[in-house]
Amino acid sequence: MEGFHLLFGKEKMPRRGSKVPTLTRNVLERNRRMFTKDLLSKLASLINPTPRAPKWKSLDLLDQATAHVKQLEQRVEMLKQRKQLLESSTDETAGMRGSMSTVFTVTELDSAVEVCLISRSNDKFILTRALDVLEEEAAPVVFVSYSRAGDRIHYIIYSQAVCSRIGIDSSRVHGKLKRLTAGP
Repeated sequence: MEGFHLLFGKEKMPRRGSKVPTLTRNVLERNRRMFTKDLLSKLASLINPTPRAPKWKSLDLLDQATAHVKQLEQRVEMLKQRKQLLESSTDETAGMRGSMSTVFTVTELDSAVEVCLISRSNDKFILTRALDVLEEEAAPVVFVSYSRAGDRIHYIIYSQAVCSRIGIDSSRVHGKLKRLTAGP
C-alpha cells in the first residue's frame, strides 16, 4: 500500500537530508513534475484554446497568462465604463425625445469588432439589420448576447474578421450603423 501512496503523490516531498530512499524521492519528484506539467498544459489551453497552440516554456506561459489576466481586467473595466456611458446617454435621449432611439458603440479589437446596441424592445428588426451590416463588411458574427432592462434591450455583438490580415474597418461599420439607426 505504501507504493500506491508514493505513486499517486499522497506523501509530502521529503526534506533535504532526510533518510528516505532515493527511489522514493525520484518517484515523488516525477509525480510533482507530471502534476506541474499537467497544470501548465491546462493553463496553455485556457490562454490559447486553438488546437495548434504554440509550445511555450513555463516562464513564458506564466508571463502570457499574467498578461492575459491583466488584459481581461482592463476589458471588464472598459465594458463597465461603456455600460455607464450607454445608460446615461439613453436616459438623456429618453428625456429629450420622450422615447429612446437606438444607441450603439463600435469597438475595434485586433481583427474583431464589438458592437454594443441598445434599443427599445418594440424595434424587433434592429438586431437583424445590424447583423446584416456586419456580414456586408466581411465580419461574420461569432456570438451575440442580449439582456432586457425595462423596455430596452441591450445587445452585444462580437464579430471576427474573415481574414485577420485585412481586418475590419470599424469606421465603415460605425457609419453604416449610424445611418441604420437614424431612421427615416
